[in-house]
Amino acid sequence: MAARRGPSLNVILTGAVVLVAVLVIGGVLVFNRSDEDGAASNAALFPAGAHTLSRVEGDKVTLVEFLDFQCPACSSYYTGITKKLEQDYRGRITFVVRNFPLEMHPLAVPAARAAEAAAKQGKYAEMYHALYDNFDQWAVAGQSTSSDVRRATAEFDKYATAAGLDLERFRTDVASPEVQAIIDRDVADGTKAGVNSTPTLFLDGEEFHPTGRTVADIDRELRAKIDAALAG
Repeated sequence: MAARRGPSLNVILTGAVVLVAVLVIGGVLVFNRSDEDGAASNAALFPAGAHTLSRVEGDKVTLVEFLDFQCPACSSYYTGITKKLEQDYRGRITFVVRNFPLEMHPLAVPAARAAEAAAKQGKYAEMYHALYDNFDQWAVAGQSTSSDVRRATAEFDKYATAAGLDLERFRTDVASPEVQAIIDRDVADGTKAGVNSTPTLFLDGEEFHPTGRTVADIDRELRAKIDAALAG
């Protein structure tokens, strides 16, 4: 009885070539898919019409923050990080702000509505700053977050007046479905990008995961990443 022969050398080589080809093609497809997903993600993070606190041509380095105006951590970030970062990197980076009001903060949506209503009159940045600069006046009650909509609304009206807004138009826009739709779009985009808490920041599409324990540590860490991106 003849001995059983194994596969010929030609068969082995042919199989190896096919395997390599599959791996290469598969790798190309994976990389292409990742690139496409990344581009889609970046577009979702910074869609047309999103508010910018600073903007540079080409958006070479883009920082996107999803925030909740009644979030104490967001207020701390604003005071210790983003307010000065906005000034120090003006003209160098594009700084985008998106809404992500959390259910645990009863005045987060009214505040976001106030900011978006101010944007209708070209005063988004003014309302953004007023909401955080006066955080204790409307957002807190003692040691807890406030739920006093009437008090907060009165404060928002003051900020609108100080910014030179048409107050009646501002009030109409605050209650408009169009303004709520903008907030809903931001929340949907944030959720799709994996946002589940605030503040959440993305630098050039990559989520920023701070390791520092203090606001000062996080500030240094974020600035280092921005500087590296600018130098790249």
